[in-house]
Amino acid sequence: MTATTPTTPIRPTTPTRPTSTEKTGARTEEAADMIGGARERIDALDDRIIGLVQERMAISAVIQDARIASGGRRVNLSREMEILTHYSEALGKPGTSLAMTLLELCRGRI
Repeated sequence: MTATTPTTPIRPTTPTRPTSTEKTGARTEEAADMIGGARERIDALDDRIIGLVQERMAISAVIQDARIASGGRRVNLSREMEILTHYSEALGKPGTSLAMTLLELCRGRI
């Protein structure tokens, strides 16, 4: 006969979830709660921003189609400069980058 080694039953481990302070980087529960709430607001704003960008893209497509159908060019560079200036004046240098990204999304790369 062979000797058997007693085995300890293996229990599945439950993954531990990070606490709210670990998740937010805060050092107190109060700060973690405030950060969690603010992040929810940011997520909601991001969803609205994405929706607005998609709406802008659709409107831009209509404008481009009308311009091309009338014999014009797809892009109106003077209008794009107005947009760049508007964003730059409102948001500084990063605003210019944001405007460039929006223009690229709405008309593609030139």
